[in-house]
Amino acid sequence: MEIQTIIQYLKNYDGPKVKIMEVCGTHTASIFKGGIRSLISDKIRLISGPGCPVCVTPTAYIDKCLSYALAENHVLLTFGDMMKVPGSQGSLSQAKGEGAKVELMYSPAEVIEKAKANPAITYVIAAVGFETTVPIYALVISEAKSLGLKNIKLLTALKTIILPLSWICSTEPDIDGFICPGHVSVIIGSQVFEKLAEKYHKPFAVAGFETEHILAVIYDIIRQLMANESKVHNLYANAVKPEGNKKAQAIIDQYFEAGPAMWRGLGVIEGSGLYLKSEYAEYDAGSLGLDYDAELAECCSCGDVIIGRLNPNECAMFGEHCTPENPYGPCMVSSEGACGIWYRNRGNL
Repeated sequence: MEIQTIIQYLKNYDGPKVKIMEVCGTHTASIFKGGIRSLISDKIRLISGPGCPVCVTPTAYIDKCLSYALAENHVLLTFGDMMKVPGSQGSLSQAKGEGAKVELMYSPAEVIEKAKANPAITYVIAAVGFETTVPIYALVISEAKSLGLKNIKLLTALKTIILPLSWICSTEPDIDGFICPGHVSVIIGSQVFEKLAEKYHKPFAVAGFETEHILAVIYDIIRQLMANESKVHNLYANAVKPEGNKKAQAIIDQYFEAGPAMWRGLGVIEGSGLYLKSEYAEYDAGSLGLDYDAELAECCSCGDVIIGRLNPNECAMFGEHCTPENPYGPCMVSSEGACGIWYRNRGNL
């Protein structure tokens, strides 16, 4: 079907009000970039989900990162998105300004050369992410083990997406359909969403990141709802296979196992975290048990934003008491965080 026909249908849609969650933060950014809300009916509401791993990382994890950055003969390696996430004792950015040993990395693989060149230094990687990034951490441990490097450790906040989506489906029944996370789906495949679609009677559709891709997937979900269908449709078939990437899944299963994980704003979800298996325990920096979270101010709505109860601009702190330069809540920090994306596009709200 031609894209103009889809746009015309969505713009003129006058059926029941529909709420669709885009799980992935990259989809949220693409929705703004493409001006998609201006192309669809007011009866179709797009809401953000928990698809930003930095946003759901708990306070305890940030505090543990800080403890390593301040420890003698230790260096913490992290991606830039983590620098401003608030912990109970401040952020990594603040600590670095006060002398903490925090280094930015562009790839976790960089640690191998650093560890070889500085054997007296223990390098702790802040390993945060969903299934998309887990294979690279497995490869780092594989390489470190083969080289006999003992001065590399992972502090993991690695999470899987299916269980929190099930949690959202069970607690937020007014969400009508889901745009599945594109990058994660490349790894886990599209068919893993079928049990959710069947159990909760909601359509799930996998989308790419261009404007026409997202419009097509919104159209697909609307058409399913109108036909009283709840199926999984893969509209990103050039990148996502039904079974996913088997090689990536195999290396994840080789090095990691499931365990409980704290989702900032949601609580602990059993089985939704990934931790190094016992045979690789020497490379773990104490990732289990980081299950406490700081109380957010009563007027901070990050928890509601993450599960789509509120849009970011409906939070009382948005844009005044909470900005990317001075974030209070984690959703304002990451480039994939809903609040940060809405703030950068506030002129188009």
